[in-house]
Amino acid sequence: MSPPDASALLAAGAMICGQPIDLVAIDMPLAHFPITSRRVSDNAVSVAYGARHCGTHSPSAVRPGRISDDLREGFEQAGYPLRTTAIATPGLIEVYPHPALVELSAATRRLPYKIGRIRSYWPLLTAPERRAQLRVTWRDIVSLLGRHIDGVAARLPELNETASTADMKSFEDKLDAIVCAWIAICCLEGKAIPYGDKDSSIWIPRPKHN
Repeated sequence: MSPPDASALLAAGAMICGQPIDLVAIDMPLAHFPITSRRVSDNAVSVAYGARHCGTHSPSAVRPGRISDDLREGFEQAGYPLRTTAIATPGLIEVYPHPALVELSAATRRLPYKIGRIRSYWPLLTAPERRAQLRVTWRDIVSLLGRHIDGVAARLPELNETASTADMKSFEDKLDAIVCAWIAICCLEGKAIPYGDKDSSIWIPRPKHN
């Protein structure tokens, strides 16, 4: 697998939105050093959001592996350094959709929105009923995101009861990307908190009461 081309990604993003990219948000462990184990940022998020089932998985040298270093280095060379303590543009940040969605929806625990975990969310329902419930959750998330980003619903494909698993996973990936964009917007507006230290931070939207 070839390393990600940061310059090509930035060029494609600029073409889509019609202007240069200010801030790149990536849902992947990033750090100013090669990642081999849990970081201060992982522990900080788990302490803050573990009770709401949004703790982080433990990264390792294998996962995310070299791709994390390649992404960070590629964006740094393109003029987008990793931002861990304060937001400045242009820049690169690490984000985590689960706690972000908790804050977006003011939920007491992580939202059941992953197609790969659908059976564990609703074990007593039939497969069609689970998919219907997942689509309801997605509609709710899209509605909440639409309060912050115009046109979200219109840019996502419509899903019905005949949608394939592949189509639903594609929808989930697009939804995750929009959540990452919303987190970046919060960061640019000073409405997000970095959980971590100077070496690595996970940016999460600030709780509404703060």
